[in-house]
Amino acid sequence: MNNFISSLTAAMTRLSLTLTVSILSASLFLSSAYADELKDISQMADQGQTTAALDRINTFITANPKNAQALFMKGVFLAEQGRRDEAIKTFTDVTEKFPNLPEPYNNLAVLYADQGQFDKARKALETAIKTHPSYATAHENLGDIYARMASEAYDKALQLDTSNSRAQTKLSLIKDLFGTGNKTTIAAKVDAIKVANPVRAVEPKKADVEPEKVVAETPKNNDEVLTTTVNKWAQAWSSKNLDGYFASYGASFEPAKGESRKAWELQRRERITRPSKIEVELTKINIALVDNENAKVRFKQSYRADGKPINTTKTLVMKKAGDHWFIVQEIAGN
Repeated sequence: MNNFISSLTAAMTRLSLTLTVSILSASLFLSSAYADELKDISQMADQGQTTAALDRINTFITANPKNAQALFMKGVFLAEQGRRDEAIKTFTDVTEKFPNLPEPYNNLAVLYADQGQFDKARKALETAIKTHPSYATAHENLGDIYARMASEAYDKALQLDTSNSRAQTKLSLIKDLFGTGNKTTIAAKVDAIKVANPVRAVEPKKADVEPEKVVAETPKNNDEVLTTTVNKWAQAWSSKNLDGYFASYGASFEPAKGESRKAWELQRRERITRPSKIEVELTKINIALVDNENAKVRFKQSYRADGKPINTTKTLVMKKAGDHWFIVQEIAGN
């Protein structure tokens, strides 16, 4: 469930909203009590208590029928239980009530594709991209859908003409690209609704992650790895690569001033997409290792967004998970 919800964080994992933060926050995050309850329900699901989590989310929705996050979570839980038709109905309800959220469309596409309804999946992804053109997960999923539709067309052509070598070659290329048994997975992280990762998004294929592994393994020590990590974070920020930017933050990341993770992501998404151009440059990077799994990275940050640069000193508290380092806290002016 954790991986499932993480992906729907990078797709659904994050609510990629085009509404203003103030209006959206009012509708999604009505109070800290609501946010805490949804967090508790999400943790129940992470621990494998999906049925109990679904019961609690239904109770929550009865009292808060217009809470998009809760409705989205319900769709994820239903999909997790294999109740695909009910999940489709729930995500459809979210798209009707909140048409500017791209993640529910993405998840609908994944569910439609799982049923072989590729044309419906295509239309859902095109709508997701229309609401949020920079939603990388939807673009990737749409490419996969086109490939699946092409595969069916080539296969039909071969059935009609077994000597069609061109169709055979093209079909073989697609099968080599995706392998056997490849299935699109749902975007499912509630914290990230990429509605999530977030929104489980299509899980990366092995070929997609190999370049990242090369980058991670090339540095010889933690200092080099951490320097590479924070520079990649700054580059994702500068290029408005939201998936890459949010992927730099760990599951235990704590926003400043007690703000919820969901509210922080919504605010960051709006602030990053609003300027026409962003430039982030890091200098004087200093690494302070606490132990093998914890570190602090201090640097000078130059930030420019459609105006004069803003220079600040920042410290990132980093934690290692597996072979990768993630940001768990940001401290400005320290």
